[in-house]
Amino acid sequence: MGRVYNFSAGPAVLPESVLKEVAEEMLDYNGTGMSVMEMSHRSAAFQQIIDEAERDIRDLMNIPDNYKVLFLQGGASQQFAMIPMNLMKNRVADYIVTGQWAKKAYQEAQKYGKANKIASSEDKTFSYIPDCSDLPISPDADYVYICENNTIYGTKFKKLPNTKGKDLVADVSSCFLSEPVDVSKYAIIYGGVQKNIGPAGMVIAIVREDLITEEVLPGTPTMLTYKTHADAGSLYNTPNAYCIYVCGKVFKWLKAMGGLEEMKRRNEEKAKLLYDFLDSSKLFHGTVVPKDRSLMNVPFVTGDKEMDAKFVKEAASAGLVNLKGHRSVGGMRASIYNAMPKEGVEALVAFMKKFEEENL
Repeated sequence: MGRVYNFSAGPAVLPESVLKEVAEEMLDYNGTGMSVMEMSHRSAAFQQIIDEAERDIRDLMNIPDNYKVLFLQGGASQQFAMIPMNLMKNRVADYIVTGQWAKKAYQEAQKYGKANKIASSEDKTFSYIPDCSDLPISPDADYVYICENNTIYGTKFKKLPNTKGKDLVADVSSCFLSEPVDVSKYAIIYGGVQKNIGPAGMVIAIVREDLITEEVLPGTPTMLTYKTHADAGSLYNTPNAYCIYVCGKVFKWLKAMGGLEEMKRRNEEKAKLLYDFLDSSKLFHGTVVPKDRSLMNVPFVTGDKEMDAKFVKEAASAGLVNLKGHRSVGGMRASIYNAMPKEGVEALVAFMKKFEEENL
C-alpha cells in the first residue's frame, strides 16, 4: 500500500529522507565497503559517526560544556533505577507523578531509598499537570523527578516545577528535540530515542558533570554507573552503533530543517490543526485540560468503545495507522512527532470529519 501515516507512540515515524539515505548506505557506508551494522565500534569510521552525532545534538540543544552526552542502552526504563543508584546520596528523592512512566520511576526509586510522591494528577486519570509552584520539597532530597511529556495521557509541563534549589531530573522521551530547551535548568535530562529521534534501542542521557562520580550506591553494577560510560565516551562496551548512526542522521535533518525553534513552530502548527478540530467536533473530544496539552501526543475519544474501535479500524484501512490509545486508557491517540509531516495531520483531520458526518 506504499507509505502510511504512522501515528504510533514509539517506535515511531522517522523522516523519509533519513530512511532513504540510510537505505542508500546500507551496503557501503562512506566507501568503507561495509554497512554500519557490520562495523566495529572501535573503528575510526564509527568514532567519527559518534563524535559527529554528539556534536550535532550539542549544537541543537545548546548543551553547556559541563554536561556529558551519554548514548546508553536499556531504554528510559533502565534510567528509573540508574538515576537513584547514581544520585541518591541521602537516600531521599521527590517524585511528581503525572502518568504511567513517572509512576514506574517512582516505584523503582523506592528500592533504593525514600521516594516521596510530592504531587500527582492520578485523581483525574492524569488528564492535567498539577500546580508545581510551591511543592513540599524534602529538605534532604537528592533530586526532584518529572516526566515532562506524558506519552500515554498527552500532557506536558509547560513550566518546570519550582524545585526550591534541588536538582531536577526529567524524562523527556516523547518531547525530545521537539522545541528549544534550557539544559542548564536540569541536573539530568534524558529520553528513549524511539519516539522522536531514532529507531528503538537507545536512551540519551545528558548529565551534569558534578553528578558523575564513583560515589554511587553500594552494589551498583559497573554498567549502571554514569562514570563508566562518561569516561569511555559511551564506548565502554559495544553500544547500539546502528541506532547512534541513525540518530546522527536525524540530528543533521533537524539542523537542515532550521533547528529546534523551527521544529517548535511546525509542531505547534500541526497540533493546532488537530486540537482545533477536536474542540469543534460533536463526535470526538480531547481528554486533556487545554492548558496542559502536549504537542506530541494527542489522546481523544468518542465516548463509545465500539465507535472508537470502528474509527481505529477504518482509519487504518485509509492508511492512518496506530491510532489506538494505550491499553491502560483506551480511546485513540495520535502521536505527531517531529517526523510526522503536516500533510499527515491534515489527512487525519479530513478523515475524522468524514467519519463524524457518517456516524453522527
